[in-house]
Formats: sequence, C-alpha cells, structure tokens
Amino acid sequence: MLDRVLMPSTACVLLALASVLILLAVLALQYLGGLAPCHLCVLQRWPYVALVVLGLIGWRWQPRLVLALSALVLLVGAGLAGYHIAVEQGWVALPEGCAAGGSAQTIEQLKQMLATAPPACDQVRFTVLGLTLAAWNLLASLTLAAYATAAALGLVRQTA
Repeated sequence: MLDRVLMPSTACVLLALASVLILLAVLALQYLGGLAPCHLCVLQRWPYVALVVLGLIGWRWQPRLVLALSALVLLVGAGLAGYHIAVEQGWVALPEGCAAGGSAQTIEQLKQMLATAPPACDQVRFTVLGLTLAAWNLLASLTLAAYATAAALGLVRQTA
C-alpha cells in the first residue's frame, strides 16, 4: 500500500487533493466562519493553488520533475508561513502590505477606513490547539514537501 502512495503519479494527485482540502478549509473559515484573511494569509494560499495545477500536470506528464517542483513550491509556502509567524510574534516589522493606508480628514472617513480595513497581519485572531493558522500552514507545507521529495526520489520501492 505504501508503495502505491509514493508512486510519482499517485503522489502528484494526492498533493493536489491535499491542496484542494487545505484551500477549502481556509475558504470555509473565511466565508462560513467570518474569519477575514490578512494580506500574508492570502499570499500563503497561492502555493496551494500552484500545487493543484502541478499535481494535475504531474499525474500525466513527468511526475518526478513535477514532484520536485512541488517540493520547491511547498518550501516557498513554508517560508511565507514562517515569515507570517515572525510578524505575528513581533520578531520582524509589519510588512507594508499589512499596514493601513491613506489618511482620514473626518471622523466619518476614519470610521469608514476602519470598517473596510483588512485584518492586520500581526494580530492573531484564531488558533487551533494553541497554534496559529500560519503555524499550521508551516507544518503542513513542510510535511507535504517531505512527502513530495520522498516520492520524487523514489525512496520506497516503486510498483508498476
């Protein structure tokens, strides 16, 4: 069974499926749970979108190459998640894309700006088992990158 899970073409499909599930989970938190994403949260979704596309390509064409690319994409995603954790912890400055922009001339304009402002990247608004969503994303990205690498390298005997 493990041999089949690590077959390169199967691994590509499983990575795509895992990415779809992760994207569905964060979209459910956003649209059903009312948890608006910050700028860095949105950026962390793009590697999973890329993995869906790569997984479908790798299912039929050059799966080992696609798995290697997928591992690199996942490491970029892990880097984004790690950076977001550093912002949340105050270890690095808040990025420009996360800061509020513009200035208000009246109280009403200020109220409007506050009502429509995206969440700040340095404010943790939701945790699961004591970990932020960025921390969970870091763990997921690193785990999937290890899986993609193992499948790309054929670390388990392959079956036909």
